[in-house]
Amino acid sequence: MVSDTQIPAPRSAHIVWDWNGTLLHDTDVVVEAVNACLAVFEAPPITVERYREEYRVPIPDFYRQLLGRELSEAEWLRLDAAFQSHYATHATRAALTEGAADLLVSWRGAGHTQSLCSLALHDQLTPLVSRMGIAGHFTRVDGSTGEGNRIGKAEQMARHLAALGAVPPSRTVVIGDAVDDARAAAHIGAHAVLYTGGSHSRRSLQRAGVPVVDTLAEAVDLAAELAA
Repeated sequence: MVSDTQIPAPRSAHIVWDWNGTLLHDTDVVVEAVNACLAVFEAPPITVERYREEYRVPIPDFYRQLLGRELSEAEWLRLDAAFQSHYATHATRAALTEGAADLLVSWRGAGHTQSLCSLALHDQLTPLVSRMGIAGHFTRVDGSTGEGNRIGKAEQMARHLAALGAVPPSRTVVIGDAVDDARAAAHIGAHAVLYTGGSHSRRSLQRAGVPVVDTLAEAVDLAAELAA
């Protein structure tokens, strides 16, 4: 779960990256997996545009909105299994977001540190990060054991930052594509920048009250300013 932790140099900044929809451009695959879940309940599929307007965390709230009713525990487990199965089969079609690899290199080269904290299942996340050839850029990579989808990212983010040890929240910026990323950043006292190329529309992201950008390059530039 953990790569060798690097202690940030004085006045260095730290980025906690989100994965799905941020570093990994996989929204089409995610929506396909959502539609596979909806098919289990004989509900009509949704478009990417509707997904980006409706998506929310905790994930059961998202499906409650789409299905118009509460889910039983058995139904949730069935739905989640359908999503994970479809996503695992097709995730290799997704690629890194344009420019992401170069940004990871340049941030590290500037003497800063970065880590990865995701609601994606840890056992699926780590092989994919390695396959993309970027694992060595992160001081730590943490995926979910499954509970994050139910409760959101805040507690997972707190555990992630605690495990990093020497990284102060005031020098930390969370970069993600969901309002939940901003909530998680606020929970640990860190800054947040939200990226419009993933799971949320710009209108949805602006409700979080943090900077919203259209490219990861803009996000990294803002991270350097916010953590200064």
